[in-house]
Amino acid sequence: MAPPRRHARPARSLVGLAVLVVALFGALLSGTRWSDASFTPGLALDLEGGTQIILQPVTTDGSEVTDEDITQAIDVIRQRVDASGVAEAEITSQGGQNIVVALPGRPDDATLDLVKTSAQMEFRPVLAYGAPTPATAPTPAPVPTDGAGTEGAEGTDGTEPATEGTDPAATPTPEPTVDAGDGAATEGDTTGAAEPGSAVIAPAAFDTGAGTAAAATPAPSPEATPPAEGGATGPTSPSDTAFYLTPEVQAAYDALDCTDPASLTGGVNGPADAAFVTCSQDGTAKFVLGPVEVEGTEIESASSGLGSLPTGGTSNEWVVSLEFTGTGTGQFAATTERLVSLASPQNQFGIVLDGLVVSAPSINEPIPNGQAQISGTFTRDTAATLANQLNFGALPLTFEVQSQEQISATLGSEQLEKGLLAGLVGLALVVVYSLFQYRALGLLTVGSLLVAAVLAYGVIALLSWLQGYRLSLPGVAGLIVAIGITADSFIVYFERLRDELREGRTLGQAVDRAWDRARRTILASDAVNFLAAAVLYVLAVGGVRGFAFTLGLTTLIDLLVVFLFTHPMLRVISRWKFFAQGHPLSGLDPRRLGAAGSRYVGRGRFSSPAGSDVPDDVSALDGGADGRDDAEPALAGAPRRAADAVGGGAAAAGGG
Repeated sequence: MAPPRRHARPARSLVGLAVLVVALFGALLSGTRWSDASFTPGLALDLEGGTQIILQPVTTDGSEVTDEDITQAIDVIRQRVDASGVAEAEITSQGGQNIVVALPGRPDDATLDLVKTSAQMEFRPVLAYGAPTPATAPTPAPVPTDGAGTEGAEGTDGTEPATEGTDPAATPTPEPTVDAGDGAATEGDTTGAAEPGSAVIAPAAFDTGAGTAAAATPAPSPEATPPAEGGATGPTSPSDTAFYLTPEVQAAYDALDCTDPASLTGGVNGPADAAFVTCSQDGTAKFVLGPVEVEGTEIESASSGLGSLPTGGTSNEWVVSLEFTGTGTGQFAATTERLVSLASPQNQFGIVLDGLVVSAPSINEPIPNGQAQISGTFTRDTAATLANQLNFGALPLTFEVQSQEQISATLGSEQLEKGLLAGLVGLALVVVYSLFQYRALGLLTVGSLLVAAVLAYGVIALLSWLQGYRLSLPGVAGLIVAIGITADSFIVYFERLRDELREGRTLGQAVDRAWDRARRTILASDAVNFLAAAVLYVLAVGGVRGFAFTLGLTTLIDLLVVFLFTHPMLRVISRWKFFAQGHPLSGLDPRRLGAAGSRYVGRGRFSSPAGSDVPDDVSALDGGADGRDDAEPALAGAPRRAADAVGGGAAAAGGG
């Protein structure tokens, strides 16, 4: 007995697609009424124009601004612009001296001021840190957490704060530490030993005669320090949590959401003599920092390289070497001498660049000579990045605005119109080809392309509202290329369908078998296209990324349309007599497709092109995954003679 026929329910897929489209445009409609959404996607700088600002980095002490400084300044400005939600901005160097910032549209004054603000570096003691998400309830501070302060400032996983007596297996990894000379921990002191993944800061060369300073009075633990009453008593040290962790600071810390890009714009370092609540540069942790103890301009130099072994050899660990000026040496010595006696996380200091923490290493030994090394799980690139940030922070650098002006679209509306015209011509050619090649079946191609266009437009408009995405001309080119990719999926499916009809199957049977074969090909093809778009997006910069983005987006939309519209609709129309009976204008006429006169289907039975004598489920009689019948190659003797006798006629049976 033949297996039961699969029950196709194309209505479910079509209804699901309709719900998706309604939800998409319903969200846009809601956004236009209650927010700043628009049904028109935002346009990038090359299509809309915008504001161009030319900045010249200058130093107040007359020191030279190097190419590395320009590169780091561009990175700082890009961090600000990207976090502020402005997309498709162009930030480049000009002549190795100036920085050109071009922002699409009409950015607000806050964004413009953010671009012009000078970046500063500061060293502040850490009072508390934790997970980047807002607290649902006030959290006791300080909070020992998992590994924040390593390069990249990893945050916690949101678990409860570790407390004394907690199972060591469940406690977070200890924070970064400070070692002496060769990097070995101080004898007899293992409280701050570095763990895998921690950053270590150690003296590069211990010299008691260089820059030694008296240590400040260590701050008592939060439990032992009585709160200041009425503000009459000042802080015992910059690490005095009882003084600086006021209810207002705690509330700001609890409310801060470092997963929100708006919290990562930087540009504001906070008062130098007060507590400061901020995020890590990558948004994986948030901090409460004490007053500024060392300015970034007190850094003499910073470099990255492989560390040294106690025997004098070179290790395979990447480190960042740091050296302070004479004034900075004394300040840093006092800071490290005080922090070394404190418990985590007060034994850490935060390196703040442009208002964000780039690293927060801990101290387990005083550094009196102003020469130190930061080590940990650095790679060559991450160590070089931190060294560049430290060198950039060492400059007394400011940005002077050379000019600010509105610029017109570099390509203009005429070029956009020509690009859209090219897309319409390509779409028209695809439609003409589909109707010529597939006749009425080609209308399904037209409908699928229209559905894909509606989805692409809606998604881009939604991204413009929610993510600040702006459509550039390369992005338009990606949409045009997508027409061919989408049409290619239909051609693969339709050609496989016609192959099944040539073998004598009915349309209903051919649709399912063709889909099983075509689906694998479509998935493989779109997977290659999406992979190429993803690689191009990651490796490219500027407008090329816009092309890669729309190409990848439309590839995903193509899969959605084929699975939720094209295939279900083909199942629906396969029940219409016009297509099921193979009308000459349907594009599915077996005779026009060159179907054979008869086909052996096993057990001594044959089928005609129309399938009139074929059982209801021919697929049950077929063998092999490649669509051929297992019995077909073995056709011989009487069955073959019977086939020759009937010619193109009806099915006949033969004996052995």
